[in-house]
Amino acid sequence: MSSQDDRARAFLELHRPGDPLLLANAWDRGSARLLESLGYKAIATTSSGFAATLGRLDGSVSREEAVGHAATLVEAVDVPVSADLENAFADEPGEVAETIRMALNAGVAGCSVEDFSGREDDPIYPFDAAVARVAAAVEVAHAGPVHLVLTARAENLLHGRTDLDDTIVRLQAFADVGADVLFAPGLSRPEDIRRVVDAVDRPVSVLARPGVPSVGELTAMGVSRISVGGGFAFAALGMLVQAATELRDDGTTGFWEHASQGVKAVRAAFPRKADR
Repeated sequence: MSSQDDRARAFLELHRPGDPLLLANAWDRGSARLLESLGYKAIATTSSGFAATLGRLDGSVSREEAVGHAATLVEAVDVPVSADLENAFADEPGEVAETIRMALNAGVAGCSVEDFSGREDDPIYPFDAAVARVAAAVEVAHAGPVHLVLTARAENLLHGRTDLDDTIVRLQAFADVGADVLFAPGLSRPEDIRRVVDAVDRPVSVLARPGVPSVGELTAMGVSRISVGGGFAFAALGMLVQAATELRDDGTTGFWEHASQGVKAVRAAFPRKADR
């Protein structure tokens, strides 16, 4: 795609109720190029997967590191890239806005901002503060020639707050201040997903994880996007653990069955020369 604006427009158009975007989360340059070669039409970063590449846990990456990582993936692939910006690495709306400016300068087509405060004693921002933060992000995302696709995330369900009504009210408020896509990670019950889809007038994203309905079922519910978070990254790390354990404990090399698949895939996906 020729420009950041083209990629952002294409990214938004891929969010279609009943024909959801499968948004693959990559954790480094190579995984992004491999996922693109497998036909994924857009790539997202994953905060937990990227942190793992640095030997850290989720939540320990800086704003500069996250934005730089997103820029690396933008440079690596031709499809739109959306950045997982956690809580925008800031409490105050003005600093949230600055994070979005940095993401725009990194060339991404979209990004997400969540209402998780990062504090164990009070993990979710109060309603008014959460809405103000999304409004500040939207103002920057939509102010210029590039309509950055802003995903607003309500994190209640991941942090022990099971009041779905509150989650829906938050998502509706995020839509009212201009968020393009709405996301409540942790949704799993079909009836809850249907309630959210029916309650809002924006595309709804769902995190694919154990216990969540299948892609076909989510499609029938009117979901517009399905992502995997750190799932692919940790699946790869899980295979590493399995292979290393096999060699250490059994002295065998059955892991090469999967390794051979990987070699074949990267030879098909990666260029012979460093053209990027």
